[in-house]
Amino acid sequence: MPDSTSESILQSQVSDSANQPRKRLWPFTLVLSAMIPVLAAVLVYQLDSFDPAPMPIHEFGQPPMAVSVRNDRMLKGAEFVGAGKLQGPEDIAYDPKSQLIYTGCEDGWIKRVRLNDSAVENLVNTHGRPLGLALGHNNEVIVADAYKGLLNISRDGEVELLTDEADGLKFKLTDGVDIAENGIIYITDASYKYNLQDNFLDILEGKPHGRFLSFDPVTRKTSVLVNDLYFANGVAVSPRQDFVIFCETILRRCRKYYIQGNKQGNLENFLDNLPGFPDNIKYDGDGHYWIGLPAVPSVTFDLAFRYPFIRKAMAIMVKYIAPLPQEKNAGVLVVDLEGKPVAYYHDHELSTVTGGLKIGNRLYCGSLIYPHIISLNLDQYPARATV
Repeated sequence: MPDSTSESILQSQVSDSANQPRKRLWPFTLVLSAMIPVLAAVLVYQLDSFDPAPMPIHEFGQPPMAVSVRNDRMLKGAEFVGAGKLQGPEDIAYDPKSQLIYTGCEDGWIKRVRLNDSAVENLVNTHGRPLGLALGHNNEVIVADAYKGLLNISRDGEVELLTDEADGLKFKLTDGVDIAENGIIYITDASYKYNLQDNFLDILEGKPHGRFLSFDPVTRKTSVLVNDLYFANGVAVSPRQDFVIFCETILRRCRKYYIQGNKQGNLENFLDNLPGFPDNIKYDGDGHYWIGLPAVPSVTFDLAFRYPFIRKAMAIMVKYIAPLPQEKNAGVLVVDLEGKPVAYYHDHELSTVTGGLKIGNRLYCGSLIYPHIISLNLDQYPARATV
């Protein structure tokens, strides 16, 4: 009869033999668990129809311009106008006679803000998303509504659609607007393919879907002046009424289109290699343009713009996982009539500052996300030379 020691040894050998397959399976299971999400990601990448194009790196591959006069802590001393009552005041228009600021908010409301006490009043709801604003010659407000098109808001608050298509293509993202002294309205359609909700996909696709257009309120004719723009954005008619400046966000530049004189119909670059991606542009009546820069160049943007496969991966993340985080260090660039930089106001804690306008001695800034207009006293907190 075998003794107890022999039985114990035999049982141990049997147990070890039974455990060996499990020990061999453990690393295989670990590898398989790691590979499944990778394989799933590869499959999604291959099957997704999003097809980004190579971008014209030569157009914007230079380092951002240097601006030696700056205030890089503009939140210090800033005041918040209409706090909690102005969700996403994207653009600003000012009526000096009534001393009212007009702005369009995320919920569709066009609102008026009194300068003397910052009281906020609802004017009318477009039931869309108002972006660019300009004051007309008869106390009307002209609105570039991302979803509705170009709108006229009468002094009584009546909403009229002026135009929402050109050359058989509907506007998908009506964006910037300004009015010439002769009444012609100049607008941008940032993309004829993607709407505001999907605007980041337009940027990642890297194809020029933007247009710069004019609308004649007398003939009711909408004309495409420039095609194939990379996210056409803010608009400003020059003080001499000889050209119109519009921003081309993705390429970090502003261009000018001549509307009068010997160069009428010609297109030139006004400003290249901006320190950020331009949004709205406003003329202040005092020899300067104020350009909103909602985001600045980064390593992530640089790599994405150079390599389409990175942009496709980012697009898949946006569509199926979560939106990309907001970039910081937004602000406003000031340039003179020749496009030479004068001053730069920004802050490392700011995101999506879409525009700025100087009224008196104060700078008022709009945004896509903040529930207020940012106001800064330029006498107390000026931009200073850093060199």
